Amino acid sequence: MLAVQTWELTKRFGSQTVVDGIDLAVPAGSVYGFLGPNGSGKTTTIRMLLGLIGPSAGRSELLGLPVPGQAEAALHRVGALVEGPAFHPYLSGRANLARLDVADRRADPRTSRARVDAALDRVGLLAAAEKRYRAYSLGMRQRLAIAGALLMPRELLVLDEPTNGLDPQGTREVRALIGSLGSEGTTVLVSSHLLSEVAQVCSHLGVMREGRLVAQGPITELQGAATRATVRTDDGEQAAYVLRELGATGVSVDAEHAQVRGELGAIAPEKAVAALVHAGVAVRGFSSGAPDLEDWFVGLTGEGFDVSG
Repeated sequence: MLAVQTWELTKRFGSQTVVDGIDLAVPAGSVYGFLGPNGSGKTTTIRMLLGLIGPSAGRSELLGLPVPGQAEAALHRVGALVEGPAFHPYLSGRANLARLDVADRRADPRTSRARVDAALDRVGLLAAAEKRYRAYSLGMRQRLAIAGALLMPRELLVLDEPTNGLDPQGTREVRALIGSLGSEGTTVLVSSHLLSEVAQVCSHLGVMREGRLVAQGPITELQGAATRATVRTDDGEQAAYVLRELGATGVSVDAEHAQVRGELGAIAPEKAVAALVHAGVAVRGFSSGAPDLEDWFVGLTGEGFDVSG
């Protein structure tokens, strides 16, 4: 079962296509990292999923219900944090959550205090419940926003750049919270441009580049599906030509170290070696294997991706 699914979802602003025909598939119970450089279309996609803006083409479902057609029925089962928290600075954390709770027509006012306290406790803020919001650290503010999304039981949590602007401690706090939510069975869709943070808690990944979804699936399968080859040779340009002709991608020549690297994809390593030798390339060494996640992501999205945070 899929918690989020889209078909050819597209958004255009004038002549500019920001999201270009993507087919998201977020399994229920997964922690899905929605990754890509800033400006790749992640936030626009999330806004369409939540019914905040309409698509130019395509369609989407949340928890099996079409959005925006049955948005009201779907969204009360969804918690979301989009483009950062917004609370009254002069109110306490508890008072801010109480105002959110009152705004929910489905919430029983008689049990509001219990819900607010449970949400604060869930994100580790119960001890700071009476502190004014303006005195909260950035990490505490992000956790309060997540608490607001958890006031009612949620089957799906959508978090847009939840660690944006946080110091290392705040980032660890939010990352641990996402991991614990996922371990309890809540489906979490978390967008980020920071691979190093998201990859630690995600079971699945979807990678955006320039409005397109360029990779998607379980993290172990995605990393294992890529094979990186390194050829040790003084005939760098000729080796690069042969690899490109075979269909390898991301081929680069390191003349200083007499090496050529490239992503083989489905090309068998022994076929690559045979082609190099047949073309007269003086191969002094050849190695292949799955690249680490940083190399894989840079290959997919370009050097502009902030993989390290």
